[in-house]
Amino acid sequence: MRLEPLDERDRELVAAAEDVLGRNYRAGRHTVGAALRAVSGEIYTGINVEACGYGPCAEPIAAGAAFSHGERDILAIVAVSRRDGAYHVLPPCGNCRQMVLDYSPEARVILEVDGQLGKAPVSELLPVAFRSGLGED
Repeated sequence: MRLEPLDERDRELVAAAEDVLGRNYRAGRHTVGAALRAVSGEIYTGINVEACGYGPCAEPIAAGAAFSHGERDILAIVAVSRRDGAYHVLPPCGNCRQMVLDYSPEARVILEVDGQLGKAPVSELLPVAFRSGLGED
């Protein structure tokens, strides 16, 4: 997969994800932070929620915050974890890839591949994806 290079706005998104996780980190409960940039340019953040061994990922929490504020399209999204005192960009799980694809098929996902940070269209992360048609008139 060929990654597109990150720009300053992408780095700002990574920093926002690191910030929300840094402020809310709790081992076993809140271990992933996410940030997304909506078409408006606004950044929305979220953390994962663990309960009884399962809970929503950070990405849909951030998306819910954006959608609750009237946003409808995601430009870019990133998730980070903290290990050994450092932040690491995470690839989204399959459910989160599908969620981003369903809402914003042109969105870019920031991820690390072979030690290199970059971004890729969500459609490339979920080839031959299921398309539910949800939200179509």
